[in-house]
Amino acid sequence: MLRFSSLGSGSRGNATLVEAGRSCVMVDCGFSCAETQRRLSRLGKSPSDIDAILVTHEHSDHIGGVATFARRHAIPVWMTAGTSVMHNATDLPSLDWFDGQMSFALGDLHITPFPVPHDAREPCQFVFSDGAVRLGILTDTGSITAHIQQQLTGCDALLLECNHDVAMLAAGLYPPSLKQRVGGSLGHLSNDQAAGLLSVLDTTRLTHLVAAHLSDKNNRPGLARATLAGVLGCELDWIGVADQTTGLDWRQVG
Repeated sequence: MLRFSSLGSGSRGNATLVEAGRSCVMVDCGFSCAETQRRLSRLGKSPSDIDAILVTHEHSDHIGGVATFARRHAIPVWMTAGTSVMHNATDLPSLDWFDGQMSFALGDLHITPFPVPHDAREPCQFVFSDGAVRLGILTDTGSITAHIQQQLTGCDALLLECNHDVAMLAAGLYPPSLKQRVGGSLGHLSNDQAAGLLSVLDTTRLTHLVAAHLSDKNNRPGLARATLAGVLGCELDWIGVADQTTGLDWRQVG
């Protein structure tokens, strides 16, 4: 059995839990140590349950709490070599590098990283499997590549970035440079881009779809849900949302 949950998702901090069998990993940790522990407790977990922290890239909302949390609880950290160059890896209790295009295993979890277009040194996202079902995670990418499509097609569950609504971003209060960065090819996915990706994937096995990394200034959960539901022809409530404050409760896959 594979399951996943979110401690919180957005520009003020990100962390996702993925569990299969006796193995549990945390993808990113952008919260303080105390806040991470509080959010873990809400999901029925403690730091001792975490076997490893996988880092997608070096931006502070994803890596900001990694070193302190890993050091305090003696948790190994995995990241690409490029990400480690941008992060002071000497303050980690244990650091393992992975190739951003080579699968590897951590306990009962089979992990396939894949590179994404984002304004970081060597960013990646992941597909997780327990051998029976597949969970794809895609956030922090400004555009969709053929390789991303190949990795995410046929998944049983997807955690998919819906960062902004294009019209809200254009009309919002961000300075032009930030609007260009967020909406650019190395920024973040809009609702429409996420829907466009979904439309070309094989979704016949899909049992969970969760919108993630929503901007609190340039998006609304209802807009993200409606855009994704329009592709799948499902009810709005079937689309989950990983919230910045409340995260996402456990979803069992398969």
